[in-house]
Amino acid sequence: MLIGTINEYNPARVAYADAVIRAIDFLRSKDFTKLEDGRYEIEGDLMYATVSRYTTKPAKECFPESHRRYYDVQFLAEGEEHLGWCPFTPDLKVKTPYDEEKDITFYEKLVPESNFVLKPGVFAVLTTKDVHCPCRAIDDKPGKVLKVVVKVSTELLKDE
Repeated sequence: MLIGTINEYNPARVAYADAVIRAIDFLRSKDFTKLEDGRYEIEGDLMYATVSRYTTKPAKECFPESHRRYYDVQFLAEGEEHLGWCPFTPDLKVKTPYDEEKDITFYEKLVPESNFVLKPGVFAVLTTKDVHCPCRAIDDKPGKVLKVVVKVSTELLKDE
């Protein structure tokens, strides 16, 4: 997992894969407060963004997830949420087996658990080796957020 801020991001000073740099450049180029919720094509199915407005949930209602075909570049445009994280470990217990169509596996809980707060302007790059738990309310007090998730296919990362 990599964390950064849009305003301080400088592609000349980081070693991100070219596809991840393109995803971050997309995030820097838009005012998401003026876009409707939905899917936005960047490079077809190889890279696309989903804009979502929702209310965060108490931690007990959120379950960790992982993906096999896509990296997530998660970006908060408005609001705040906890993003839980852990690496793959043998202690993870699958809640819902891998769904190939949705490219997602759900787990019972993060083991070990780390958390940080996504705030406006902060992005997190989550690889296929990162288990993450999004949408969690700060102090279990639901709040409104505007979030953009850029999905970056592992196909774009094979040669990097």
